[in-house]
Order: sequence, then C-alpha cells, then structure tokens
Amino acid sequence: MQSSCQRTMMAELPSELFLEAVNEAVRDNIEYVPPYGSGGALYIRPLLFGSGPRIGLQPADEYTFLVMVIPVGDYYKGGLASPVDGAIITDFDRAAPRGVGNVKVAGNYAADLLPNMMSKKRGFPIGLYLDAATQTFVEEFSTSNFVGIDNDKKKFVTPESASVLPSITNKSLMRIAEDEGLTVEARDIPVEELATFDEVLAVGTAVVVTPIGSITRFDDDGNAKKYEFGSEGEIGVTTRRLYDRVRAIQNGEEEDKYGWNFKVY
Repeated sequence: MQSSCQRTMMAELPSELFLEAVNEAVRDNIEYVPPYGSGGALYIRPLLFGSGPRIGLQPADEYTFLVMVIPVGDYYKGGLASPVDGAIITDFDRAAPRGVGNVKVAGNYAADLLPNMMSKKRGFPIGLYLDAATQTFVEEFSTSNFVGIDNDKKKFVTPESASVLPSITNKSLMRIAEDEGLTVEARDIPVEELATFDEVLAVGTAVVVTPIGSITRFDDDGNAKKYEFGSEGEIGVTTRRLYDRVRAIQNGEEEDKYGWNFKVY
C-alpha cells in the first residue's frame, strides 16, 4: 500500500496505523473467523481513497482508510483446483509500459473486465497478458502473478517487469521454493518459453495458487497454438508441495520461521 501511495501521490499510511487497524478489524469480527480445519479464512481487504471536496485532477486534501473483512471458504473445493485452461489476451493490454501496473489501484482491474469476460465466453477461465510494448514476453494473469516450473532443471521462473504487481504470495512462494531446492529466477520470459515448463501457476492472495493446465494463443486468423503443462487433470507435484507448505504455515501446522504470521491481540 505504501508503494502504491507513493506512485499515486496519496497520503502514505504509517505501518503502525495499518497494523493497528487490521488488528482491530479482525478482533472485532473474531466470531466470523472460520474454525480451524474448515479450510476457511477471514479475508482482509484494506482500502484507501481520496475523500476531500475536490473534483480536479490533483491529489486529494483528505483521505479515508478502512479495513473490510469477510469470512470465506476454500477458493476451490478441497483446497486446490484441478488445472484450468488459460488463453493469451492479444486484443487488449492490462497495463502500459511505465504506467501503474506495478501498484495496487482499481484501474488495473477495470482494464481486465471486458477481456476477462470475453475469454470466459470462449471457455477460458483465466487470461494471460503479454508485455504491451512488444507482445513477446509473459507478464501477468488477469488478477494473478505468473510462475513457471521446470522440474528437470529445478527452476521457479517468474516475470520481472515494471508493469507487474509485486505479489506477497509470489514472494512467499519464492522463499519456500528456495527452501525446496529450486533456483528462483525473476526475469523476462519469452512467450515461446511456455513450451519448456512442466507446471504453470497463477498465484494470488485468495487462492494461493491456481494450477494452469494449458495456455492457448490465437493468431489473427483464429488459428490456435496450445501450450500444455503436466498430465491432464492432475496437480503437479511442485505445485502441490508449494501450496501445502504455504497453507501449513498459515494454519500454524508448520513453524513460521520467516516471521510472516501476525498475532491478533
């Protein structure tokens, strides 16, 4: 949130105030926290918006910060979805080069509403964007970071781009991947490299990981090139291992040696 505030010239929220607000929101709604073992969680959504009496294009003179919480179940039944099919979005861009794709602002999600709906109508639950400048490098899924796994070379590969939102989930997975003996590479990923990955993941806060079974790219004539990952309908072994370890830390079943968890008091 602080880096997003800096980029959009919003009042930067102190870390202490942020944590205090999250603590109070969770504590005051503690009865809505799903019980241990249910697979559920209390989803926390902080929001900051300009609320001063200005209509011109300039920073606000007043900001309102709020924290919303809502109980949620497993994003997918059983905790981890069967692999889903994705399509490369070529008619739209998610974010402009040197724009605000790397910060948490509502406009980044608005840009995906129409292409996401169009992809779903074609039978693809998730869309993948390439870089807007050249359309040759993998950037980001509709609302999630991209991760490619090469099991033979033991690599965890994710795009490094100024247009990609740095995901705390992805950062957590990078740390765990290193612990699991994988080499983490944050770099440009040519779209042709999709053919080399054994597993592909879409990673984000709510779902942790969504396994991707295939990604299809259509040319201007409607011809399709399909990249497939792993065995059809099966969760990859590395995907499962990374997911299980993140969830074990979140649930207190594994030692939190990274200091990621925050105790509500």
